[in-house]
Amino acid sequence: VTVPAYFSDSQRQATKDAGAISGLNVLRIINEPTAAAMAYGLEDKGKESTILVYDLGGGTFDVSILSIEDKVFEVLSTSGDTHLGGEDFDQRILEYFLKLIKRKYNTDISNNKRSIQKLKREVEKAKRALSSVHEYTIEIQGLADGLDFEETLTRAKFEELNMDLFKKTMNPVQIALDDAGKKKNEIDEVVLVGGST
Repeated sequence: VTVPAYFSDSQRQATKDAGAISGLNVLRIINEPTAAAMAYGLEDKGKESTILVYDLGGGTFDVSILSIEDKVFEVLSTSGDTHLGGEDFDQRILEYFLKLIKRKYNTDISNNKRSIQKLKREVEKAKRALSSVHEYTIEIQGLADGLDFEETLTRAKFEELNMDLFKKTMNPVQIALDDAGKKKNEIDEVVLVGGST
């Protein structure tokens, strides 16, 4: 079972106990950044290495600095932001489209829960798609009172709207580097994990 690197011993034990109560045979509790590094096969490099694990999830951001030597992982430092994640990026795009709809179609859907849910679902799809394509067209038939919505979101626009959020992740990265006593050029690998990376 994996747990965040910042979990205390009592939180780790509580997680192990919860697994046992659920009928699981918990063999070991390991840190999430360690699991990420193992998933990428980084323990088999054959030399000492320093890894930065950048974990941008749905609602939180964590960064960890790991040292790996002879298949032994050591978490050197962790940092993060419990109020920053993929939902923040979704919200930015949602707000952008709400303003665009109001301006372009002269329709305010901000109080229409059904319309907001439809748009939010498509915004999430667009965000995921923009990881592999340069633009994505959102099409929603009947978004609100006879409004058929079709707009294209480019990766460049997505990045422009969210640049301050991307930059906000750099402060915890620097804190983790400082706490580990490392400089950027001493990082051998960067592992991107979490749904929002």
